[in-house]
Amino acid sequence: MPEKETLSEKVMRLMPQRERIRNIGIIAHIDHGKTTTADTLLAGCGMLSEEKAGKQLYLDSEKIEQERQMTVKSSNVNMVYERAEGDEYLINLIDTPGHVDFGGHVTRAIRAIDGAIVVMDAVEGVMPQTEMVLKQALRDKVKPILYINKIDRLISELRFKPEEMQEHLTKLIIQINSFIRDLAPADVRDKWQVNVQNNTVAFGASRENWALSFKRMQETKLSFKDVYDAYTANDKEKVKELSKKTPVYKVLLEMVVDHLPNPLEAQRYRTPIIWHGDLNSEVGKSLMSCDITGPLMVSITNIEVDPQAGEIAVGRIFSGRLARGQDVFLVNSKQVNKVQQIYIWKGPQKFQVDEATAGNQMGISGLKNVIAGESLSSLQDATPFEPVRHILEPVVVKAIEAKDPKDLPKLVKALRDLSISDVTLKVSINPETGENLIAGLGTLHLEVIEDKLRRTYGVDIVTSQPIVVYKESITTKSGVVEGKSPNKHNKFYIYVEPLPLPIIDLLEAGEININKSKGISMEDRKKLEEAGMDKDAARKVVATYGDNIFMDATKGIIHIGEVIDMCVEAFNEVMKNGPQAKEEVMGVQVILADTVLHEDAIHRGPAQVIPAVRDAIKEAMMNANPVLLEPIQMIRIDLPMKYVGNVSTLVQSKRGIINEVKEEGDKGVIIAEQPVASTFDFTNELRSATEGRGSWSLAGEKFRKLPKELYEQIIKQIRERKGIQNS
Repeated sequence: MPEKETLSEKVMRLMPQRERIRNIGIIAHIDHGKTTTADTLLAGCGMLSEEKAGKQLYLDSEKIEQERQMTVKSSNVNMVYERAEGDEYLINLIDTPGHVDFGGHVTRAIRAIDGAIVVMDAVEGVMPQTEMVLKQALRDKVKPILYINKIDRLISELRFKPEEMQEHLTKLIIQINSFIRDLAPADVRDKWQVNVQNNTVAFGASRENWALSFKRMQETKLSFKDVYDAYTANDKEKVKELSKKTPVYKVLLEMVVDHLPNPLEAQRYRTPIIWHGDLNSEVGKSLMSCDITGPLMVSITNIEVDPQAGEIAVGRIFSGRLARGQDVFLVNSKQVNKVQQIYIWKGPQKFQVDEATAGNQMGISGLKNVIAGESLSSLQDATPFEPVRHILEPVVVKAIEAKDPKDLPKLVKALRDLSISDVTLKVSINPETGENLIAGLGTLHLEVIEDKLRRTYGVDIVTSQPIVVYKESITTKSGVVEGKSPNKHNKFYIYVEPLPLPIIDLLEAGEININKSKGISMEDRKKLEEAGMDKDAARKVVATYGDNIFMDATKGIIHIGEVIDMCVEAFNEVMKNGPQAKEEVMGVQVILADTVLHEDAIHRGPAQVIPAVRDAIKEAMMNANPVLLEPIQMIRIDLPMKYVGNVSTLVQSKRGIINEVKEEGDKGVIIAEQPVASTFDFTNELRSATEGRGSWSLAGEKFRKLPKELYEQIIKQIRERKGIQNS
């Protein structure tokens, strides 16, 4: 009798069969049942017992995830789904977090997947994080299918009758489809609409391990009437019977195989979005066709720190083949590294394999100084993948120090490790002042980082109260300012003006990409013109930093090509540390109007050019009515209608603005804008105002001008905290 194949052997056998691969993610709002759903899929693929499915939360492997009953990082797993004898599929699955503070993990996971199961709570419906993650998926051309979970809540909690259930579920599907129509690229927005008849929508209860789709109903002769009867009678045996006849994995993995693309299909339309090189080049053709024999191209989407193996770079191979012991070129950091081991996953466990091929996801150990967002290649001159753009950015900061001074080196190393594995965490280490700052997407994000420092790295730490991240900007055009080099031989004439909002939006969305050697492309110039920039001005754009633009408007300057990179370096420095309080700058256009340069190159080096340009930009900004921008969160508050008055008063007491109040039966929804500075204790205050029955979620972020009466006080606080002398 032949020996039974191991999981690793099955995975290795299916890896080259690209038409039998599905790279998928599970995405949703917090507490809508992603990890529970992932459990049921693992059980269906024989990786977890069916009794534990839906209860073990197998992919929540970290202690903090188990304690808080919340996913805080992405988890990879390679599963083999046997639809029928000899009909097998390799499902490379990523389970992602639902809380907005860990949204960076979702954004990075989306780069590695081609399709997504969007999980939605049947009662809560489309929530802010559902919209946020779906928006990111559609932007990267990741195809969605819909799974409406917790159907039992409609019957046992809301007491819906069958026709009310049908009406409610139809409304949810319409909502998702209108979202897809608004946000999906034009060529797929109609093709990707989800509906019950074509089996791109399923309904179920993952905790009890049953699901139904139109196809499954026809196969099993089960209907919503059976579900309704089982729950209205509170008949546990009938519910158990549902899970035997129609388990979640059968329904969802059938949908995945039938409706989500394999890498051969997906890379044809995803490559132009995630890689901006020449599609007719050898690399371009290989990426488009997911060619196993082509040049190696890997996008690194995550870094895991393993106690035994050290740093493991997690990524997707889009072209070529990766083998143990192979030399690879890190395209962004321009260095050659050797691959020590290649891993696949069975949940938290890893298995070593000898090689992996295009269309697959794997872990790699042995790469030094690799970070999420790096591109690996077999070619030294390869164009890297496009940077992964995060919808939200760090807005909350804490100062952090080791309780015992001798633990400082350990703390510094731990902070560096954490900033590599979590690219939405910004770490600032100041060796002069000894102040270490961590900036995150929210207070929960930073609490998880603190927990890791204590438990994983064994550093006892002391942290400050949360501090808000502000941005610097201007409100008027400045006059021309002259910047002189220290040797007085070079002069730079600079002015600044505010950027219009449509152009800031373009920059925020990562729509403008400037190649250092080629400058701004025709396509990007067109985008700027469509956003309202003058045609002549668009041609002068030479660099961007964050949401700011640098233009070269000089004419006939012979040596300008030799100093422009230094000018850009000075621009970057000021945009990173603004002139008012060394906060990042937003929405500023810097124009180099003219320059006088010394004929001899020795007199116009970096030590002369950079200070002259930097000082001129700072002075111009201080002459342009400078302002401080504070982060504002758009929030959604769900609560019983009777507490709307209490909560409206609470929001307004925190300088919040209420945009809308919606009534849905005895439940209410408040849509509001609130400064981040006033949200730190908002969860507890909301509980008090609603007797524990209100909850809030983040629907988006923006920056708004700080009120005049707070300006002096906040500037003073920031400058004192940073030890900036008042000039």
